[in-house]
Amino acid sequence: MKTLMIIDDSPFIAMEIKDIVTKAGYDVVAHARNGETGIEKYRECMPDVVTIDIIMPGIDGIETAKEIRKIDHDARIVMLSSLCDDDTMKELEEMELNLVVEKPIDQEMLLNALSKCFE
Repeated sequence: MKTLMIIDDSPFIAMEIKDIVTKAGYDVVAHARNGETGIEKYRECMPDVVTIDIIMPGIDGIETAKEIRKIDHDARIVMLSSLCDDDTMKELEEMELNLVVEKPIDQEMLLNALSKCFE
C-alpha cells in the first residue's frame, strides 16, 4: 500500500482528498494544515507521495515543496490549487512539479496525477 500525506489548510479539502485516495488504496499517514508543520511531518513519516495546496497561511505550497525537496530530492509531489496563473505554472515547471490538480478537486484528475508520480 502506498503512503500519502496531505498538506492543506482546509479540513474539508483534506477530508475530500482522504476519502478519494483511501478508496483507491492509499494509506493517508499524515495531514498538516500549514507548510511549516507539513515539512516537519514529511521528515517524520517520509510518505510515498504528498499533496500540497499552493495557497496556505504561513509559507505557501511552493516554498513548502522546495523545503521538502531539500529533505528528499526525489519526493513525489502533487500540487493543488484554485489559482493556477501563468507565473505560478512557470515556477512549478522550473521546479519540475508538473502535476497540478485544480480545485474543486476532480477525483479522476487527482488519481491520474497520483499514478503519474509512480511512472
